[in-house]
Amino acid sequence: MSLNDLKTPKTNTWCPGCGNFGILMAFKKALIETGIEREDTVMVSGIGCHGKIVNYVKINGFHGIHGRVLPTAQGIKLANPKLTVIGFAGDSDQYNEGWGHFAHAVRTNVDMTLIVHDNMVLGLTTGQATPTSQQGFKSKSTPFGVIPPMLNPIAHALVSDATFVARGFSGDMFHLKSLIVEAIKHRGFAFIDVFQPCVSFNYLNTYAWFSKRVYKLENENHDVTDHKKALEKSLEWGDKIPIGIFYKKERPIYSDSLSHVKDENLTKLPKQSIDITSAMKEMT
Repeated sequence: MSLNDLKTPKTNTWCPGCGNFGILMAFKKALIETGIEREDTVMVSGIGCHGKIVNYVKINGFHGIHGRVLPTAQGIKLANPKLTVIGFAGDSDQYNEGWGHFAHAVRTNVDMTLIVHDNMVLGLTTGQATPTSQQGFKSKSTPFGVIPPMLNPIAHALVSDATFVARGFSGDMFHLKSLIVEAIKHRGFAFIDVFQPCVSFNYLNTYAWFSKRVYKLENENHDVTDHKKALEKSLEWGDKIPIGIFYKKERPIYSDSLSHVKDENLTKLPKQSIDITSAMKEMT
């Protein structure tokens, strides 16, 4: 597989300089490196600027509704476990409307990957605050500044017993690519939060702002099996912000306990009509 094999005829409409470009290229390069077949791979995206990513990669894609990336992706994976499923969500898409799904996706440990494009602002609707906007951040929805503290998705994933937790920066495409490769290879729910600068509506968290602060956990000899240390690192914010793999472990995936999913591909089962009349009468 080559980059040309993944090219689509769609015109890219992201703003010039958008952090989504780094995620897109990192993902394409990760697909090539892992060697997985295009026909065995599915992308699922939600609502927001990130959602267009399914138009720019020539593999199976499902563009869902706001906040519902995870249940859609989980359903696809459980129906056909042979597929490699990667969900893409925005910070508002996942951490607002989709927040209720997040903790349960982590807990149930369905074998899939979630990549969150975290630009700390609503870009598609031209500049409102999101759960990851910093305190004091002024936007169209918060003209006097954001009041509550920013959400910490890394810490939340860790305390929910996630099996793979990482953070990337779209300004470091090659490092991000390596994280995506590891996430796809991981057996279980793999979560990557990606700092993705919005050049049009977030003038605080810029490429320069992140570049000045981020450091790689692997350069600090971080032990990815140390849950306590991972949680400590997840709370770092300010002059130094860690990126890389915070934590990784193995535990049974959800389908291991479902014999009808574990042993059979549900898409291969014969289609048959089922009379639901009695059930409908009971519900009415």
